Amino acid sequence: MKAITIMQPWASLVACGAKQIETRSWATKYRGPIAIHAGLNTKFLRQFYTQEPFKTALNGVKPRLGYVIAIADLVDCLEINESQVYYLKLHQEKGISNEYAFGDYTVGRYAWILANVRQIRPILAKGMQRLWEWKP
Repeated sequence: MKAITIMQPWASLVACGAKQIETRSWATKYRGPIAIHAGLNTKFLRQFYTQEPFKTALNGVKPRLGYVIAIADLVDCLEINESQVYYLKLHQEKGISNEYAFGDYTVGRYAWILANVRQIRPILAKGMQRLWEWKP
């Protein structure tokens, strides 16, 4: 199965369903099941776990580091444009979604659209950059 390593707290946001779009600087043609691996980097943990809207979205979720914590379906990969950014900002201002706060929506980056996210019992795994093969 394909896997992607995501730093915390973003991996936990995906696993708990608060984040359905993973933003990346690169595109992928892959579509299908994808394992969500929580990377080992702790650089942002303290900062974002105590700051809104992260604090409310995570609501006491224990951050796992170095584990596959969820399985999702990667259903699309779109280049980010100005109208998408406007839409996401508007939804955040109206309290509909925090998706804009949870990603880097610089025009020209890519939005990986995730669906059917399922948390799993955490499984220790060594992460890698880019897409990689995970054998559960």
